[in-house]
Amino acid sequence: MKQKFAVRDLVLIALFAALTAIMAYIVVPMPAGLPPITGQTFAVMLAGLLLGASKGAMSQIVYILLGVVGLPVFAGGTSGLGVLAGRSGGFLLGFVLGAFLIGKLTENKSELSLRTLSFAALLGGVFVVYIPGILQMAMVLGIPFETAAGFMLLFLPGDLIKVAVSSLLAQRVLRALPGKFRSSLD
Repeated sequence: MKQKFAVRDLVLIALFAALTAIMAYIVVPMPAGLPPITGQTFAVMLAGLLLGASKGAMSQIVYILLGVVGLPVFAGGTSGLGVLAGRSGGFLLGFVLGAFLIGKLTENKSELSLRTLSFAALLGGVFVVYIPGILQMAMVLGIPFETAAGFMLLFLPGDLIKVAVSSLLAQRVLRALPGKFRSSLD
């Protein structure tokens, strides 16, 4: 099925792609060649929570395409196919899946409680992003999956803070601006 987006939707998709790029510049380096801690997953969570499944995922596809064509939008201002094929590439692909799942879990709900938003952000923004990220990181670094998964425990406290803040922010935005972000396409 071919999906058409209204101009307003395209603007929101671009806005959240840009937000993800901006949050990529918030970088906390990690030891042993691990991917850095960034603010990107916060933007992924907000994209899914505020835009819904299709537009949230599309914002992350646009973000990845911007980086692949050479714009310095990946963590720390990097870009190119090498990043996508490297230790962080699985996380980038997980952004699309995460935003989509978050949107699916929250769209078409008449009342978006903080519990629902937080659960969606946690499941989509953390676990769904982590799975392809851990798989690719293990493969690229040549380490067992269990070891790579253990390294991800270092990221969990920060991601739980992102879940809480994104859920609170999304709840306030959705209550203040009902129908302004999500359209009937989601």
